[in-house]
Amino acid sequence: MSTFSEEYRQKLVSPERAALVVKRGDLVGYGEEAIFPAAFDKALAKRADDPNLKDVIIEVVFSVKFPEVAKADPEGKVFTYFSFQFSPVDRMLGEKGRACFVPMQYHDAYKLRGEPVQPFIKRNVLCISTTPMDAHGNFNFGIACSDTYAQIKNADTVIVEVNPRLPWILGGEGEYINIRDVDYVIESDEPILVLPPAPPATNVEKQIAKNIMPLIPNHACLQLGIGGVPNTIGSLIVDSDLKDLGVNSEMFSDSMVDLYEAGKITNKYKARDKGRSTFTFCFGNQRTYDFLHLNPQVAAYHCEYTNTPKYIAMEDNVVSINAILEIDLLTQVNSESMGLKQISGTGGALDFSLGAFESKGGKAIIAFESTYQDKEGKHYSRIKPLLTPGSIVTIPRTCVHYVVTEYGVVNMKGRSIWGRAESLIGLAHPMFREELFKSAAEMGVWTRTNRIPY
Repeated sequence: MSTFSEEYRQKLVSPERAALVVKRGDLVGYGEEAIFPAAFDKALAKRADDPNLKDVIIEVVFSVKFPEVAKADPEGKVFTYFSFQFSPVDRMLGEKGRACFVPMQYHDAYKLRGEPVQPFIKRNVLCISTTPMDAHGNFNFGIACSDTYAQIKNADTVIVEVNPRLPWILGGEGEYINIRDVDYVIESDEPILVLPPAPPATNVEKQIAKNIMPLIPNHACLQLGIGGVPNTIGSLIVDSDLKDLGVNSEMFSDSMVDLYEAGKITNKYKARDKGRSTFTFCFGNQRTYDFLHLNPQVAAYHCEYTNTPKYIAMEDNVVSINAILEIDLLTQVNSESMGLKQISGTGGALDFSLGAFESKGGKAIIAFESTYQDKEGKHYSRIKPLLTPGSIVTIPRTCVHYVVTEYGVVNMKGRSIWGRAESLIGLAHPMFREELFKSAAEMGVWTRTNRIPY
């Protein structure tokens, strides 16, 4: 420990000193999600008026804090922001022309950053938040494994921002860095992302969750996201007879702690990592972070391990549940934009749609409320004749498996275009069905003589 401690002291600098490493034209990687380097960001923002600093690119996967570099440089003369998965923060910057979206499938991120596939992806500087160093000289970033280790391998200068607020999450693979691979250490006590308690589920969310429950068997391997429907499913599973569930998910959610405490998650029947839930990042409340801290029942892995479809398919009975923005009568799914306005990213939606279907007994589920409202309270259908012009096809129609709304469940695999259109209209809100039938007939994807079951 004395050797590691000495090396730590030698590499320890102030955030301001670390920020001086950034040069004109550099690509600077920020730790994603909860390992966002807030102290380093503040220090770099102080250099916004430095005449020698221009054309700096800040790149993230998903921002959880509004970057100080953007506040300090409102016209974008020094810093430009790039994001692989638009968060609400990234979206705000994008609307101001300050941030650009980079399309990708989530499981590809590790390869994109680690090799790199493109030479311009290599980072000149990378700064990530980590836990304090352990007795063996290691720093943990398991709350956001994602592609972090791949970025470390391809960064000229690596800076760790030590923050005692972060939980130490066991691996897995790719969840830590050793002091020997660090160039500078800075210390911080900045707040990290902690979600507030989830609001009560709406009646619609409860109905969607009830519709999904019969699709989940004993020994299922779950992938749940964030939001009312996954949280409600968690509470319904707690009160059900389901047993011996497993987890292989890109995200570890708050509802999973409830499932552990109810004895529902055992991971006994997983093909990989028996006895452990695998995930690559966590957005959670403090209770969830406390549960994850040094808990051998979980394992943090990089996103290639959790999200590559062929690895997902190694587990039996994978049940994947993802939300979307809209679906059209051709069964094309959009979960990332409203027209040309980028809302989110592809993330793991396509990864798990492919992997869950290939799993023996697996089910790839897209679940959503059939309508949404604008600011004036006007209702619109999420099931549309065609996607909003300019919208992105996140999941092609050939990859869509189960579709669930508050009005029912349909397995789309093997259905004709007539059958898909009719089935989707049956999942729409009643006030939109007649209009959708008319559109379907005009598009030639449905006929009133269609009584074929598929």
